Amino acid sequence: MIAIWYAVVSFMLIVYIVLDGRNFGAGMLQWFVARTPEERRQVIAAIGPLWTWHEVWLLGFGGTLIAIFPRLMASAFAGYYLALFLILWCLILRGISLEVGGHINDRLWQTYWDFIFVCSNFLLAILFGAAAGNVARGVPLNADGNFSMAFFTDFNVRGHVGLLDWYTVSIAILGVVMLAAHGATYLTLKTEGPVHDRSGKWAKYLWIAVVPLLAVVLIESRIVRPDLPGRAWSNPFWWIGLVVVATSAFTLLTGLTSGRELRAFVGSNFLIVGLLATGAAAIFPVMLHSTLAPENSLTAYDVASSSTTLLRASFWWPIGFALAVFYFVFISRRYAGRVSVQRDTQGYY
Repeated sequence: MIAIWYAVVSFMLIVYIVLDGRNFGAGMLQWFVARTPEERRQVIAAIGPLWTWHEVWLLGFGGTLIAIFPRLMASAFAGYYLALFLILWCLILRGISLEVGGHINDRLWQTYWDFIFVCSNFLLAILFGAAAGNVARGVPLNADGNFSMAFFTDFNVRGHVGLLDWYTVSIAILGVVMLAAHGATYLTLKTEGPVHDRSGKWAKYLWIAVVPLLAVVLIESRIVRPDLPGRAWSNPFWWIGLVVVATSAFTLLTGLTSGRELRAFVGSNFLIVGLLATGAAAIFPVMLHSTLAPENSLTAYDVASSSTTLLRASFWWPIGFALAVFYFVFISRRYAGRVSVQRDTQGYY
């Protein structure tokens, strides 16, 4: 049952990254694909209807993590305190820029909030990428299951590491480029005119850049964590993830080359899903790897709740999930078409 709950928690986080990641990417590219205030409003409108809903998956991930793996949550929140507050502030600033940027029809006001919007999305992509690097590399976990980290120490990947080193920075760069490519692919599907054309060009360039960056990160991962993939060879989800990566990469490539925007976007979504699922399967059952001593690492079995709590969660979680899926399908269909600029005194949309 613990393995199932690990898959559930991973699934919720992956869904959030895929859905909100396209918003991060579109936001980062706003000033590259949109050159006039009206075109920038078009990018905002492509993000606007669904951005708050996507963050529900992040909240659901946090709530499920507290219920299922409370010891992990206690250790991770204390250790990642600074990074988590940076993420929180970036999410707040992004939300404010989306909500208030269009309330005053003044170029200086809107340009300021556009700048905040671009910067907050860029920082969010960096922070989530660095977080993925920390999960893969490990943290300075002591024998009591506690750790703390500065932003950086000596940029080494062993011992008392910081949030940033040469490995986590590499994954952060990969994350920024991949989410930017994902966002550009999304904008080609949701926008029209010059914004659509520029987004299509950026999507091709960025996905090409992803290939060497991903190869570098895979080589670095082998150096940093030679124990991986370890048990993943016997994990069916790891193999399924590899199949998804290969299939979605082909789908994305054919979609981009043939101009089939929906096909490219589907491939973009599932490529990220496959990569993250493969990574999650590779590190299981370890949830926090210790860079001080491997025996200090925390596994899913070490940090899980009691069997009674897991059984209760097995009853309530499917109900909440069914409601979430129902509403997601409804609101996705409600805003399924392309967007045009609709600016009024109430905001961007």
